[in-house]
Amino acid sequence: MNVRSEDSPGLGFRVLLSRKWNRAILGGWNTADGWTVFDNGTRDGQTAEFEMGCEMGFEMGLRNETQAYLTAMDSLRVATTPPPLLRRQALYQMARHPLAARPSPRPLIAATLSKPPEVARSSSPAAAVVEDTQLVAPPRPRVLPDSLQYPPGYVGAVPHRSRSDSGGDGVMNALDYLTNIITSKVYDVAIESPLQLAPKLSGKLGVKVWLKREDLQPVFSFKIRGAYNMMAKLPRELLEKGVICSSAGNHAQGVAFSAKRLNCSAVIVMPVTTPEIKWKSVEALGAKVVLVGDSYDEAQAYAKKQAVEEGRTFIPPFDHPDVIMGQGTVGMEIVRQMQGPVHAIFVPVGGGGLIAGIAAYVKRVNPKVRIIGVEPSDANAMALSFHHDQRVILDQVGGFADGVAVKEVGEETFRICKELVDGVVLVSRDSICASIKDMFEEKRNILEPAGALSLAGAEAYCRYNGIRGENIVVITSGANMNFDKLRVVTELANVGRKQEAVLATVMPEEPGSFKQFCQLVGQVNITEFKYRYNSDKKAVVLYSVGVHTVSELRAMQERMESSQLQTYNLTESDLVKDHLRYLMGGRSDVQNEVLCRFTFPERPGALMKFLDSFSPQFHFGNQQGETGANVLVGIQVPKSEMDEFHDRAHRLGYDYQVVNNDGDFQLLMH
Repeated sequence: MNVRSEDSPGLGFRVLLSRKWNRAILGGWNTADGWTVFDNGTRDGQTAEFEMGCEMGFEMGLRNETQAYLTAMDSLRVATTPPPLLRRQALYQMARHPLAARPSPRPLIAATLSKPPEVARSSSPAAAVVEDTQLVAPPRPRVLPDSLQYPPGYVGAVPHRSRSDSGGDGVMNALDYLTNIITSKVYDVAIESPLQLAPKLSGKLGVKVWLKREDLQPVFSFKIRGAYNMMAKLPRELLEKGVICSSAGNHAQGVAFSAKRLNCSAVIVMPVTTPEIKWKSVEALGAKVVLVGDSYDEAQAYAKKQAVEEGRTFIPPFDHPDVIMGQGTVGMEIVRQMQGPVHAIFVPVGGGGLIAGIAAYVKRVNPKVRIIGVEPSDANAMALSFHHDQRVILDQVGGFADGVAVKEVGEETFRICKELVDGVVLVSRDSICASIKDMFEEKRNILEPAGALSLAGAEAYCRYNGIRGENIVVITSGANMNFDKLRVVTELANVGRKQEAVLATVMPEEPGSFKQFCQLVGQVNITEFKYRYNSDKKAVVLYSVGVHTVSELRAMQERMESSQLQTYNLTESDLVKDHLRYLMGGRSDVQNEVLCRFTFPERPGALMKFLDSFSPQFHFGNQQGETGANVLVGIQVPKSEMDEFHDRAHRLGYDYQVVNNDGDFQLLMH
């Protein structure tokens, strides 16, 4: 194998791994004369090839060169922030595993470390490392989910591959992850979840839909894999000190279950907004639950602080190599279970741990398989990070699919996904509800919204791209459904399936107009109807209709328009579906009314805190909604006091949005 060195004066070293001979070849040494770059891994007749035997022994003649190799590898780890793995052990495992013999058009490992000119004069590579690690990263941009939207089913936000893609960070780390995924200990607690064909969905979409049933795990979620894999690797002395994590959902149960299996103590820090059913289920597994803060960020800060003070090990939900490796066993199982070629694997994305692990394994074994992430359109942190080519922070996050409601993806997960993931599909809340219903009809199981996310993405992808006859794998990632959400799911499932539409028709307020309206609806089934007498000359009717095809709905709208009854399709308006449909019974002309949608946390005292923030200066005209969701609030605010109102709203800390100028609100309520 011929290894050509770079001529760049800033080159520190170049490492390649020969697939044919399973040898690591180092192309640069640190000597007394500075950095020497050479060709074919040799200098002055001394061998620079490293046989990967049981001990990864070196065939090196000079001690300073051996030390240079070790220092160079340490420098590479710091400079590229790969996982803290024993690289030689990983390479040794790869050399022995038969997967290493698979043909590939590119080397397994190729990495380059360059030193800044001012550091290159030093003969110590450690100095370069210190210099690099002291650089302060610029602050990450804060963005809104609405700043990146595209049609459902379109694979957007395709990540920008780095120049090292031909054999750099992503591939090198994928090798490390691959070997550690193979040797993971997750099966001490997790099952090899079944890969089941979904006949009804397959027939409807014209593809073979395979469901990877992670919702059947002992804690009804894949999270147990990553939590246990990290905890099982901890030395006994650390386990005896205990573990701690911050979570309001599935990760908490995974850590608690794993701690019970490993016979160590676990503290789970959860926001005070966590529903009682969730923290009680964690307590039932033997963990100690501490309720702190109104948000996940506050709970996480407290957990990390306590980890230091109490000497406990903090178990992150996604951004740790051992956690990612545990989740990667899902990909290993898919490769083993699938008999035929796979077109794509659809993976729900929150912080990125699951998709990073699956991609790290599958892309090494079969790079032709597409790994496609799926995110809610209002919680698209990974898609926006790909779009901006750096991690971003969401200013607002939709909470319906709370299992993936993450403001910021992980550093390690983003780095892996950027190199290995093929893009992200965005889906709406309605389509998630439709997929929950699809799963119920298929297997009589109810998925949580995050658990049905990838199914919604796969369905949209197949329809948008006209995919036929392919094998599509979907990760059903969890079934810890909050019972209260079932009402919303049943209301919106048919909307998401495009089997129900929400419409508003303006008609004259005169005798006979309502009968004419019903005649024009024809044979279409009216599933909901809201109308009240209006003293004005025009009235607005809000109604829902069950439809079977888009053409059927379009034909009904054309009949209305031809009879001078203006009709609006409001199916995509969350404001209408969540609130205005319940307020159609009456209207009022309130002076200086500001209509806002506030997101109330699920905890006692949330409403009183809200009232204390605005009373008695501002008067409340109306309220509609429920705790833990968007609440529509009308408040009388004189124009001269708008700045004061916004200041109080920001200090309150609840997400809010003013909707006075929303066209649907103007149509239905004014």
